[in-house]
Formats: sequence, C-alpha cells, structure tokens
Amino acid sequence: MTTLAVRAGGALHRLAYDPAAGLSLRAILEPTDFRVRTACLGLGACGLCRVRVLAGEVGVPTAVERAQLEDPLLAGGVRLACQCRPVGEVEIEVLSLAPPTSWRIPPGGPGAIGPLRWKADPAPPHAQPRPLGVAVDLGTSHISVAVIDLAGARPLALRVGANPQRAHGADVMTRLVVAGDPDQAHALASLARAAVGEALGEIARSEGIDLRRVRQVLVVGNTAMLSLLADRNHQRLLEPASWSLPLDCAPLETASWGREWGLAPEASIEVVAPLAGFVGSDLLAGVVAERMPDLRPPALLIDFGTNSEIALWTGDTLWVTATAGGPAFEASAGHDCIPAEAGAVVRVREGDAGAFEYDIVAGDEPRGLCGSGLVDLLACLLRQGRLGPRGRFSDGSERLEFAVNGRVLGLGWREVDALQRAKAAIGAGMKVLCGCAGVEPHALQRVLVAGLFGSHLDLDNAATIGLLPRLPEGRLALVGNSALAGACALLLCADARRMLERARACVRFVNLGRMAAFDEAFVDHLYLEPMSSAS
Repeated sequence: MTTLAVRAGGALHRLAYDPAAGLSLRAILEPTDFRVRTACLGLGACGLCRVRVLAGEVGVPTAVERAQLEDPLLAGGVRLACQCRPVGEVEIEVLSLAPPTSWRIPPGGPGAIGPLRWKADPAPPHAQPRPLGVAVDLGTSHISVAVIDLAGARPLALRVGANPQRAHGADVMTRLVVAGDPDQAHALASLARAAVGEALGEIARSEGIDLRRVRQVLVVGNTAMLSLLADRNHQRLLEPASWSLPLDCAPLETASWGREWGLAPEASIEVVAPLAGFVGSDLLAGVVAERMPDLRPPALLIDFGTNSEIALWTGDTLWVTATAGGPAFEASAGHDCIPAEAGAVVRVREGDAGAFEYDIVAGDEPRGLCGSGLVDLLACLLRQGRLGPRGRFSDGSERLEFAVNGRVLGLGWREVDALQRAKAAIGAGMKVLCGCAGVEPHALQRVLVAGLFGSHLDLDNAATIGLLPRLPEGRLALVGNSALAGACALLLCADARRMLERARACVRFVNLGRMAAFDEAFVDHLYLEPMSSAS
C-alpha cells in the first residue's frame, strides 16, 4: 500500500491506496468525505473534478484533459481526477470539493456489486438507446441503490446509505410495533421511498445520469422492510402464526413513486415478493445471483445483516430461515463501533511483538471498529490469550483500549457480548437448518458469505471465533451484496427470472421460533471458539 496525501477543506488527509489496482484519483476519493465534484461517469466529459497535483506522478495529461483544461492550468498542476492514476507517493489539493451527502460510494465503486453473471436479453426493435434499470436492496440498516445499463449489462453507479427508518428502531420488530399506528406506518413508508429518491438524485447529479431513461426499478429486501415500504400487511408479522405463510407486499400503486423519484411515466416499479415470515426476496435474489440451483449440493448462503437470512440448497429443495443478527454485523453495537464507512477499521492483524496493524476505510483517520474489524480483533485477542471463550478479558477488566494511528479506541464486554449473541444466532440457525435437511455441516461443498458485513470479512478469523465453519480451502467464499447483484440480474434477463421461480417453487421454510433445538444450539454457539465438526 502507498500513501496519497489529500488537501481538502483546509485539512491534510492521508489515504492508503494500492497503485497496482490502477484506480483513478476520482475512484480513490469516492469512498471518502472529500470526494471531487463531478457530473459524468468519470469520462472527463464534465470537467468538474479538478485537483492540483502538488507532488508525485499521476501520468501525463490525456486528450480529454487537454480539451477541458487550458495550458496555463495544466502547467500549474491542475488535472482532472477521473483521468489521473497515481503511482507511488502523491500529494494533491482538491479544487472542486463535492457537497456533503449521506450516500456513499463503497470502495470499488459500481464494481463493488461484483460480476453480473447473466447476459442481457436482446433489446426489442426500435428500443430507446441505452435504457437504464435501477436495483434497490432495502435492508434494515442500509439501503443500496444501483443504476445499470440494461443493454450493456454493466453497473453505472452505486450508492449505499443508512435506512432512515432506524430513527424508529434499530430492529425490525420495534419498527413493526411502531407501524401499529397508521400515521406512523405512513411515515415509515414515506421515509423509505424518500431515501431511494435521494440516492437516485445524488446519482443523477454526480454521474450526469438522466433518470428519465430508467425503464425498470426492481426492489428486493427482507419481508418486514418490503411490507413497511408498501404499507401493507406489516401487522401480520407480529403474529407468529403468520411467519410460515407468504405475505403480500405488492404496493397498491407505484405511479406516485415514479413521480417522486423523477422517472418517466412509463417506468415500471416492481417489489419482488418475499418468501415467508422474515425471509425476504433479498435472500432469493442472492440465490439467483450465485446460481445456487446450479451448484454442487449441499451449498449454503448466509446473508449477514440486522435480519440475517440463510438458504441451504440440497439438490432438490431450498431450505430457508431467518434469525436476528442484531446491530453487531453492520449497524454497529457500541461507542467505538461504526458501520463499514469512511474511518472504519475493517481489518486487524497481529504485527511484530504482538502489536496490532489496522486497515482503515478511506484513510488513516480512524473513527471506530466495524463488524469485520471487530471479528478480527476478537480473533487476535483469543490467540494472544487476552480474551477467553466466554467473551471476558483475561485480566478481569471490562474494557480494552488500543491506539489506532494516534487515536485511542475502546472495546467493552458489551460489544463482545453483542457479537457473541449475533454469531450464536447464525450458528444455531445453520445447525438447525442443516439438521432439518439431513446435512452434516462439515459436508457443505460451498458456503457463500453475503451482505455488507461479508464484503470485508477475514474467513480464517471468522472460523477462529466460531462465526463460520472451518472447511477445506475453496469451499468458503465472500460474495458481497448478492441481493443487489441478484436484483440486477432480474432486471437483465428472463433466464434469471426463470431461476427465481424455480427456486421459489422448491422452498422449504423453517421457523426457528418453533424449533426446540434452536435454543440449545444458541447456547452452544455463544462461546468464542471454532465450531465443532458436528455443529
């Protein structure tokens, strides 16, 4: 890794970046709080993303830059961030700072969605050139919005932001109780719709995308979020007898949504139906994204989140369930814990003499630990003997303090306890689901780890604390936001739709709340230790 020094807003920031990745300055700055102003897709067409190169090598000016910038500006070191690819130590000044926004571009930009494993259907004759699609993953803690080129089958823009409904409760059950008041239910629905509109507005302004070109919008999410979005049938989720039944979350009308989002009147908006109870269409979209029915069985998909969902493919049946992950995985669960955004410690590893080394999202100014960083830290502390399997510090203290690039962060037993409970819920859910299907966990041929939390996870450390099973090399894989990738696939082609219906037709739902084995398995998985081969 190499350092990029950035002067912006009167302050100096230092970012760690990998020159071998070949990213532009614009791409490196995108996940940070000092993004450059832009109104195109990084093609140099708008000429807004101006920076001054103060030191270091960023390549010779391109033809696009020579067309956009006068010779005196180029001579003074002014460049377009989207055209410059730094090599080695570089220092720049951001001349056109983008306005603050609550929507962030994850590291990797639109490429963070991952490869779209589906080819686009041929465009109909006389179709409007380059029609666009919008995929939305409506999560309990976060909302992800992607704009894709339907003809070229490629993502153009991606934004991730907090679900504003969190102000009415961090978990789904609290929000469902709040929605018992019709006025509050309408307010929750409006918050979710407005958030999607804000993300699309941010994309339109920053990327220069005309939203009137959008022909399709497809929304996936967990059942509670979809029912609250549509403001339909959400109160049934408070009745355990309804958890095993399908829930109609189709909105009664979407024309007003399209107008609110600035879409053309002919744009279609679809909310993909969930499976049952708290198992939503986000899990089903992940199954499509990873083509699970084509994998060698048994194969498992875990979509980590505040509401965590699990799918097990056995060759003829798709076994599904959901369990409460709580805030530990992605929404944070403590004073010095934050989501995986700018300033988050996403990776922790042991360095020389037992000291820790850290990777921080978008720079060297730490703000706190995110879920994957917490998993790493606990694994390191376990190996050093400073933390016991019960989640208590060996020296009897209730809080551990550690310095990250000059800032002192803390880890208390409550943060450890929150992760223990979240991992126990996942482990117990896996064990019960495998038991219902007659599958031994060690026989799993593939375990796919999805969700924002899963994008940064160290698989070995996850196995060390017992969050995931320890399997032979190649059987565990991080797949990122598979729900969003699946939503993109469903926009692109009929083959993905057919796989969706094929998977839906062979679903078996397991209600963990009615499984006596879940409570016993939950207690067994509370310990910070590797899963046994029988787990």
